[in-house]
Amino acid sequence: MSDENTLNPVELATELTIAWLGNQNNRVAAEDVPAFLRTMHATISELAGNTSAPAEAADEPASEQEFVPAVTVRKSLASKDHIISMIDGKPYKMLRRHLSGQGLTAEQYRERYNLKPHYPMVAENYSAARREMAKKIGLGQKGRAAKAKVVVTEIAAPRRRAKAA
Repeated sequence: MSDENTLNPVELATELTIAWLGNQNNRVAAEDVPAFLRTMHATISELAGNTSAPAEAADEPASEQEFVPAVTVRKSLASKDHIISMIDGKPYKMLRRHLSGQGLTAEQYRERYNLKPHYPMVAENYSAARREMAKKIGLGQKGRAAKAKVVVTEIAAPRRRAKAA
């Protein structure tokens, strides 16, 4: 009786993985299935209280992993047109979208590479261009005064015609 009620973590992980992959809304590449199955098994074992030594050994290197930057801090900020990512060494005007694709926030990125809190996430020239565009359309000004200023600049003074001889 107790054998029937006891759940085998491998069988349960397999059944859950099959159910997950059978759902048409979940799209997983074929090479990712073994890793997904391992993760599912480790989670089930952890929930059941059956922690295994290999699962614990796999977690330790991940927490102690030291990240080596692709470029130096000085080189990453060398150009005013872009910021070079320390993750992949590629230039970006804004790092936030790149970081979110890597599963990081700006704070986590700064912490990972021991950067100062004021390390920029946007290239200097890109920021200046956006600032000028915002000023041009009147952002940051209040109410009618901003609208009136835009309207006045758009109306051109009438041109005087030359006198006919």
